[in-house]
Amino acid sequence: MGKKSKERDIGGKNLGNFYIPGGKVRKRREWRGLKDTMYDYKCWLKILMILGKFVVKPRNVKAMFRYRWMANYLAVPMMTDRHTQGLRGEHLRIARTEFDLITDDVAKLLDKVFKADARTGNNREYNKKVLLVDENEMTAPMMGFPDLEVLSRETISTYVPVLLNQHSMEYYLDLIQEYGMPGDVCPMPAAEAGISIAGDAPQIGRAAVQCNTTCDGSLLGNGVISKRLELEEGVPCFQLAAPLRHREDDVQEYAAQEIRNCIKFVEENTDAKWDWKAYFECAKRVNLATRCRQEWLDMNKTDYPQVFGSNLALYTETNYMAICGRVQAFADADKKITALAEKAYREKKMAAKEYRHRAIIWGVQSHYYFDFLIWLQNCWGIIPLTDMLSMVSTRVLAEEDTPENREQAIYDMAWLQENMIMRNRTHGGYKVLLDELWEFCEEFNADMVILWEHITCKALDGMHGQFEEKAREKGIHLMWVQHQLFDPRVVSRQGVRDDVNRYMRTVMREEPVDPTLEILEDENSY
Repeated sequence: MGKKSKERDIGGKNLGNFYIPGGKVRKRREWRGLKDTMYDYKCWLKILMILGKFVVKPRNVKAMFRYRWMANYLAVPMMTDRHTQGLRGEHLRIARTEFDLITDDVAKLLDKVFKADARTGNNREYNKKVLLVDENEMTAPMMGFPDLEVLSRETISTYVPVLLNQHSMEYYLDLIQEYGMPGDVCPMPAAEAGISIAGDAPQIGRAAVQCNTTCDGSLLGNGVISKRLELEEGVPCFQLAAPLRHREDDVQEYAAQEIRNCIKFVEENTDAKWDWKAYFECAKRVNLATRCRQEWLDMNKTDYPQVFGSNLALYTETNYMAICGRVQAFADADKKITALAEKAYREKKMAAKEYRHRAIIWGVQSHYYFDFLIWLQNCWGIIPLTDMLSMVSTRVLAEEDTPENREQAIYDMAWLQENMIMRNRTHGGYKVLLDELWEFCEEFNADMVILWEHITCKALDGMHGQFEEKAREKGIHLMWVQHQLFDPRVVSRQGVRDDVNRYMRTVMREEPVDPTLEILEDENSY
């Protein structure tokens, strides 16, 4: 099972020693050899330039002082450093291509939001073009509205800050409980609702589209947010309700009608009109992304996986959900990443010193410790081949503008909506969550499953025993890792790592590849 790299510098050395105990940042940058260090430093400077261009605008400076969550964006360079630890050559370039593009895209999103925000830029003409979507909304139904700015407040105020600073949502979680929301609700919708209650959600949007995302907690949070939008800010909201049994043929007509209703709502509440030419251009880019992602996954089924872990997970979430073919830069990145992966595959390159175990990561991952995936490979030689949120639709969309394809496009958008990230596994019956996991284990030749046990995720935790029974039946190592999604006060970063450390030492009887990473005093770091 184990496979060792021939290149001694891959995976770095004593990576845990870079952390300053109790500190915010690391002691120094990682030395990767002259060529890779210069490349990495150039990319690091590029990120500083993106941040610099952002803060020179007065409205963005105003936002830095107006919104509590904005201070977390100072940690962007540190976040990218954590996600590239130990990487060299093509794997470093794949990671930097993805993370630099995501950084640029989020900076543009922030700039657009503050341009329209009544509290900062207050550009009312621009705000007339803004369609507000929630963070979990699949943007497929907006592919045919090229004249609209499709913006998400939750992405910039909730989702991204907790990736940058694990403590960023604690204030809002405490606040929403003071207003009566139970403490056992998932922290993600609770934090989103807390931001709305606190008045820390930018005031933007001509209209808004929300979705019946993944759980009752999300629906509860959306209810709080939509009432404030409609009653206080005068922003009409549409609830796009995708069917729960999304694999069944008899619900597809209903799902398609919801897409038609959404498009009609947008047209009636904005000045925009549906554009079929724009839609099919987006569909072509979505198909390109799907083909590239499938090629990456096919490589991951071999002895030499190339695009996995953080490189696969965070990029898939952004490209599949938030972009959905609407930005050409992501199509260009897909091609570049694929070319880098193909080159590394031909040369049988590895991303870590040692490949001991091939793992499928399943469940709702901890957003305050998203670089857990690269820690697995550097510390224990566990290769996270794919994760639950990356196993989304592989259907090819109709991409030629014909009368028949225009009708098919409605069903394609409905399919994307039904199979959006996480929702396609938490709804649809036990087959999509339980049975298909073991099929993926067989496809990817995985000997291990790491199951995120999100403490307040009732849907997944309710099947605890069934997962263990199937793992024993299949002869696959099953490791449970507890977390509380947005709240590290319940389970800390080290608590997450300790679950792995205990299993690897007591069950697998193994020693870490890099012992300095086993215990990190990084609770105060970004």
